[in-house]
Amino acid sequence: MIQLERDENVFLLTLDDEENRWNTTFVRAVAEALDEVEASTGPAALVTTASHPKFFSNGLDLEWRASEGEHRGGDRAAFGHEFMSLMGRIITLPIPTVCAINGHAFGAGFMMALCHDLRYMRTDRGFACANEVEIGMVIPDAELALFRHKLPANVFFETVQLARRWTGPDAAAAGIISEACELSELLPAAKARAAALAHLGANRKVYGKMKTRLFGEEAAINSTHGAAHLLKNAHH
Repeated sequence: MIQLERDENVFLLTLDDEENRWNTTFVRAVAEALDEVEASTGPAALVTTASHPKFFSNGLDLEWRASEGEHRGGDRAAFGHEFMSLMGRIITLPIPTVCAINGHAFGAGFMMALCHDLRYMRTDRGFACANEVEIGMVIPDAELALFRHKLPANVFFETVQLARRWTGPDAAAAGIISEACELSELLPAAKARAAALAHLGANRKVYGKMKTRLFGEEAAINSTHGAAHLLKNAHH
């Protein structure tokens, strides 16, 4: 379901469950892999991708959610909290993170990609999309906050309200991803970028703290005071 490998300073986390739809079992498998990543020391970075040539992650496991009784997807009641907590963990992971989006990234899959520091996407196929409006769901506040912090204002509106499907080239032009690549170049490009950034992960305390200042409680970018006030009172 989840594969984790390490090549020198770069961890490679591969989603390996075909469409990689999100349920509680999947959440816990990713969390277990991240436990190993966070237990490491020294320079490190993480690259996340998927094994299926068509899907990075096709979003929430709707069949599991609608089913009754025992299911491989696991505890339905635990999903909401555990999934959101996992996304919060990824966005503040104390090492550089790069997502190689090798196929469709819908809903929860798009969220996971956005929780990484940087994103690369294949040029020739696959969409990144928050499709909740299309399937009759209201996007939760936490997800809206993630999109608002990670996307430019006009891109944010088209993404969450109009459910725009972003191709690799369009996503690159909109600033959602760093670069769109041919599939053969996608993973090598992501791994090369991760390797170049891995030295930042040597100081987990500082790298993690900076992410918390950006995205955590009382984040600096969410201050009710403007930059002028903060600059003039920086000594306080």
